Amino acid sequence: FTAQRQFTGNAAHELRTPLALMQAQVELFSAEHPDLLPETADFLRLLREQTERMTQMTRTLLEMCGLQAVPCTDHIELGPMIDEIFADLAPLAEKNNITLEREGDGVMTGSDTLIYRLLFNLTENAIKYNRPGIPEHFQRSVFQPFFRVDKSRSREYGGVGLGLSLVWEIVKLHGGTVCVENSSEAGTTVAVSLPLR
Repeated sequence: FTAQRQFTGNAAHELRTPLALMQAQVELFSAEHPDLLPETADFLRLLREQTERMTQMTRTLLEMCGLQAVPCTDHIELGPMIDEIFADLAPLAEKNNITLEREGDGVMTGSDTLIYRLLFNLTENAIKYNRPGIPEHFQRSVFQPFFRVDKSRSREYGGVGLGLSLVWEIVKLHGGTVCVENSSEAGTTVAVSLPLR
């Protein structure tokens, strides 16, 4: 497992530079040629989107490989953090006719950056991919890397299939658990349990 993690990290690290160069060249070409034929413009847009997806994937893989080195000693107030995440995601929620609400409060010790990412990923997934009645045999699989319940929808929204896998890794690093608690026609509940320490 350690060797696999190291290989993944090395591969992701090596991909960063060529991806950055590809992105820069596509952006430069687009800027220098504003009057392109529609089919050429569509091709460039596809190149931009797919290069950005690969960049996101590489960034997330690097984050996952570096988790063990992150100190988990921050004092975290969850209420204000969730309010900040809701503010960041408000435009996306409004676009999808989703209302974001929170109840209660909590304080914990952990990595401020990683807990923010965990809560952000869960909220963003709830907005983008919310769907009732996830089949039971998929409910553990959603936390596996690159798994998608509905491949066509994730392509539509530009996901790379690593958001919930990163959530799983962050929860594990903090000594907690995460699962799909229930999923019915009324909606889906993902439960994260973290020790207060």
